[in-house]
Amino acid sequence: MIGLLNEVMHTTPSNSTSSHLHAHRAGDASHHHVAERRSPKVLGWAVVLTLIFAAVEAFAGFWSNSLALISDAGHMVTDSTALGLALLAQIIARRPPSPKHSFGFGRAEALAAFINALAMLAIVGWIVFEAAQRFSSPQPVQGKTVFVVALIGLVINLAVAWVLSQDKQSVNARAALVHVIGDLLGSVAALIAGAVIYFTGWMTIDPLLSLAVSLLILKSTFGILRESYHFLMEGVPHHIDYLQVGEDLAAIDGVLSVHDLHVWEMTPGQPALIGHVEIRSLLEWPTLLQAIKAMLLEKHSIDHVTLQAELPTMADDH
Repeated sequence: MIGLLNEVMHTTPSNSTSSHLHAHRAGDASHHHVAERRSPKVLGWAVVLTLIFAAVEAFAGFWSNSLALISDAGHMVTDSTALGLALLAQIIARRPPSPKHSFGFGRAEALAAFINALAMLAIVGWIVFEAAQRFSSPQPVQGKTVFVVALIGLVINLAVAWVLSQDKQSVNARAALVHVIGDLLGSVAALIAGAVIYFTGWMTIDPLLSLAVSLLILKSTFGILRESYHFLMEGVPHHIDYLQVGEDLAAIDGVLSVHDLHVWEMTPGQPALIGHVEIRSLLEWPTLLQAIKAMLLEKHSIDHVTLQAELPTMADDH
């Protein structure tokens, strides 16, 4: 019997074993390791629409010599890559947990969001540099071409933004939406620039509006960077007060102390908690655990809870 047990323990886990280990029973958390609510079709349509018009706008931007239009084209070319990366991340995030990745792949979305935000910062830097050059040396721009192409781009960006807005649960989709909003603002800026240049001939409006749009994009980009970085670093969810959680746990009758407490998000919107709880008697633990889980779910919306009960003598040994 012992030999058979050792053989089982040292055998590489099969798919059925892995599924059994990841299965939830009564009383376990109700969360899912797989991002089941994420729909690849949302980003798929966004990639197609953005990629098609990126080529059109890039050609028109160089043809008309408009920095505003070239900047918007650059945004859309980058967005095609960013949205493709986001689509790949969502597909990866839908994969179930495996023996090597027991938490699943939900963190891939935050990683893609972080990379997307960094890419946007690079694009903004390039636009600001080009705008500074044109302030000192204005260049002729074909206003009518800029206006027509920017109007079409505005419609395309509105369609893509609407598609992405349908996925409100994904931080990665929201990061991709920041890119598209940047393109939308770029299209508006190019639209205004084209009209002003066509009717007045004032060329400075082209780099001026490009610079204004870049500054507006920075705020949203930094927000995505902070959110994705916080998630990747396993920070405490923003809606949860870590100190209050500790106090609420310690206030439960029968709990002597709490230590080694950690709160983080396993996947976006799915907080988890682990820790050690010192109690008077192990006989009280089933009742205490039930009370703790109910409190954490009701007061802090935490349903994935893993706690180790310890007696005072066991805690002193630490």
